[in-house]
Amino acid sequence: MQLTVALFSSQKYEHASFDACLNNQTRIKLTRFEQSLDAKSAILSQGFDAVCVFVNDIVDKTVIDQLAQFGVKCILLRCAGFNNVDLAAANAHNIKVCRVPAYSPEAVAEHCVALMLTLNRKTHKAYNRIREDNFDLNGLLGFNLFKKTIGIIGCGKIGLALVNILNGFDANVLVCDPYAVPGNYTICDLDTLLSQSDVISLHCPLTEQTHHMINEHAFAKMKQGVMLINTSRGALVDSKACIGALKTKKLGYLGLDVYEQESELFFKDRSDEIMQDDVFSRLVSFPNVLVTGHQGFFTKEALSEIAQITVNNALEFANNQPLSNEVK
Repeated sequence: MQLTVALFSSQKYEHASFDACLNNQTRIKLTRFEQSLDAKSAILSQGFDAVCVFVNDIVDKTVIDQLAQFGVKCILLRCAGFNNVDLAAANAHNIKVCRVPAYSPEAVAEHCVALMLTLNRKTHKAYNRIREDNFDLNGLLGFNLFKKTIGIIGCGKIGLALVNILNGFDANVLVCDPYAVPGNYTICDLDTLLSQSDVISLHCPLTEQTHHMINEHAFAKMKQGVMLINTSRGALVDSKACIGALKTKKLGYLGLDVYEQESELFFKDRSDEIMQDDVFSRLVSFPNVLVTGHQGFFTKEALSEIAQITVNNALEFANNQPLSNEVK
């Protein structure tokens, strides 16, 4: 059978990768929608066998009930995380859920280091100064990453890729992960990592246990002037607690590629809009905060892998084969 797929949150930058994977492919018919999937847009899935969604699409029980009503049998995630999907509701309707478990972990790890170095050496500020013929170095002082203690919370494929990069800086790498195996790092508990790290980077999934794991209590255990980097999931960090830590200078540097309310902001040009998120506006007002709009994954290699694995997941479902990347 031909599998008809409604791809939500379609972006122009994805087209070439998916077109290359679907070239001469007759088993899958892909229809793109710029709209994100939510309770209002779910009606667009009517007549499709599957939907393909991204990180900020809403796939809760209300949406899944509608998908089932419209005959959708499979949800294809073109991302690794699945915290936006109500798996119990999908299972109740016998709707399969497949994800892309890993796509160029080096892409996210390298972006993480880019945030570290940019915040530390203030290259973004230096760039703007030079364009205005201002060559003053005052205010641009950084520190060496060499020999610094860097804590990684969550050491899956991305975390391990980051470890390999940081070893090149001869950093003292601490890892907190219940599934970590011995490697070129030191495994420790969370309190030890929080209290000893000069830089802390988050690479764990978003669950009930990890929601707002970086909160007031966590900041209280950290070094004064610590650097925090989050390229994982926005809600791992309590944004309001971040503001408090920035004001007291407990948090000396903050680099975010994700934000807990990013579904209302990211992946769209909002330059002509009035910002309604007061918390986000306050965060970006600090001179020691750097935010990128969930672009850690955004490399040619990663986009190609996402498209290829997503198409393979769709083909497995269309051919009634075992689903290699099913989320259960």
